[in-house]
Amino acid sequence: MSLETNANDVRVTRRETCAAPAASAALVPFGVALVLSACLHAAQPASTPAFDGGRAYEHLRQIVAIGPRPAGSQGAELTRLYITQQLSIMGLTPEEQSFVAQTPLGTPRMTNLRVTIPGPGPGRLVIGGHYDTKLFREFTFVGANDGGSSAAFLLELARQLKARANAMTIELLFLDGEESTGDWTGNDHTYGSQYYVNAAKTAGTLKDIRAFILVDMIGDRDLRLKRESRSTPWLTDTIWAVAKKLKRQEFSDESTPIDDDHIPFLEAGVPAVDLIDLDYPDWHTGGDTLDKVSAKSLEVVGEVLLAALPEIEKRLLK
Repeated sequence: MSLETNANDVRVTRRETCAAPAASAALVPFGVALVLSACLHAAQPASTPAFDGGRAYEHLRQIVAIGPRPAGSQGAELTRLYITQQLSIMGLTPEEQSFVAQTPLGTPRMTNLRVTIPGPGPGRLVIGGHYDTKLFREFTFVGANDGGSSAAFLLELARQLKARANAMTIELLFLDGEESTGDWTGNDHTYGSQYYVNAAKTAGTLKDIRAFILVDMIGDRDLRLKRESRSTPWLTDTIWAVAKKLKRQEFSDESTPIDDDHIPFLEAGVPAVDLIDLDYPDWHTGGDTLDKVSAKSLEVVGEVLLAALPEIEKRLLK
């Protein structure tokens, strides 16, 4: 059976005016947000891109306003619609990668979204994160940090990369089904990343994926990213070296092992790194709400990752 959600039935509408600001103090209804965000994009002059935490946070607000987003739910579908429309506004065309997952709760249809920003070098660098939320029936779980922050971050990153002179093709991957349907055991988790890697193996294109960078739970107001100990050392070292150069103390030299969407890539032989702050008191509780995340944290991760890209590209193109 398909996973269900308590999300309200949201009808997407369009308005013909751009009078209201996109970053108003209160949450904007989802349909209105699509239009306001379109106006926000249209109003910006061309300039050298810099990661804008405020823009990322506005995307996060709109994603959280949709409500819970368990895989196979209406909330997940509306989130994909929002992501697709935002990417389209930027002149990017996302592709859906849908599949039927075998879970302990049934066989929901899950969908990864991927968008490619072409570059001259061979192969591609994949940067991804999940947009789904874990299913909880006993409370409303909107996953502002867990699922929301990564999706919002990737949308703002897309704007940067679209304007950047990338040395190689970069693919942004919005993953579905990261969350387990119950306890994190066996294969009941990371459905989207497992499917993506297996599909690449089947198609014979795994060799084209030169590296994978995962972002997850990066919006915590008290951001502290530890080195994920199973991640590829050179990738971790490159990013942390840039963070030190930028004096970003949010990147800690402590390390810890974490199971996440990067593991299927590592197991397939693809260099991968996980940027995650799991020291988050509201993880998998009803308290994972907007007030626990910040635009600054999103901007810090964006600043460091963009600054690290040249060195990462240089290593991958050797």
